[in-house]
Amino acid sequence: MTRLSRYRILLPVLSLAILLAATFWMQPRAMSYFGLNLLFNLAVPIALATIAQMMIIMVNDIDLSLGAFVSLVACVTATFLHDTPLLGLAILAALILTYAALGAMIHALDLPAIVVTLGMSFIWGGIALFILPSPGGASPGWLRSLMTIKPPMIPMAIVAAITIAALTHLLIMRSGIGTVLRGVGGNARSVARAGWPVIRLKALAYGLAGLFGVLAGMALVGLTTSADANIALRYTLLSIAGVILGGGEFIGGKVSPVGAVIGALTLTLAASFLSFLRLSPDWQIGAQGAILILVLTARLIFSRRGAEA
Repeated sequence: MTRLSRYRILLPVLSLAILLAATFWMQPRAMSYFGLNLLFNLAVPIALATIAQMMIIMVNDIDLSLGAFVSLVACVTATFLHDTPLLGLAILAALILTYAALGAMIHALDLPAIVVTLGMSFIWGGIALFILPSPGGASPGWLRSLMTIKPPMIPMAIVAAITIAALTHLLIMRSGIGTVLRGVGGNARSVARAGWPVIRLKALAYGLAGLFGVLAGMALVGLTTSADANIALRYTLLSIAGVILGGGEFIGGKVSPVGAVIGALTLTLAASFLSFLRLSPDWQIGAQGAILILVLTARLIFSRRGAEA
């Protein structure tokens, strides 16, 4: 492993450790099972949304509709999946297939993903409002039970985050298809010359993003017990920030599943840390942005030094 690769992995870990230490210093009671569970309560849906965004960034695209998509999934989960499970599952499966078709269309017609996904955000949002015009619905009992499991020693959110990181690392970094998908982001022409159908690979990447987006929406409802058409709109920017904070880059197929999950945990913790400072919600968003800029600046400095070494 090169020094540059080590920096890419260590910096997200270091940023999370520093923020966690500062949180414990300000609120010692957080250094407990209950405290950690409270700090990382919403980490699972954010981590899943970050992995979804990572799948898109991995093939050199960006998804501006992810937050609206997760909100739509939440509305479907709290209504159809709760009331008529089979119909709810069919709708969620159709949403995943739609995401895959969207990726194929973007590649086949050479459309700018940022524009297409921005347009799709309005479509997802409109459908979500049609399904659930006002906040409501209910979480399926089995989903609520799953999201509130209390494992021994380590809170559920941390166990789930470790599991998500491990599984996606194996899929993207260790498997053959993961290598090819990253190759599409690195050099799509070379992948095409090698005989791989790039349009299908793009569809697969978008389909995986849709799958993790669906899981994010379901996890969110399992934690909040209800839904809202705007419940996850912030996830678009949070997911992009999580991928970049975790060592990913917008071009070249350079992503890190483990780093992305750590980035999501860092952003989740940052929200809790800023609430301890008693900042208003308006200032908290700006402060989160400042934390992100500081970490990315540090990453750029260390990356340059690692490249020069």
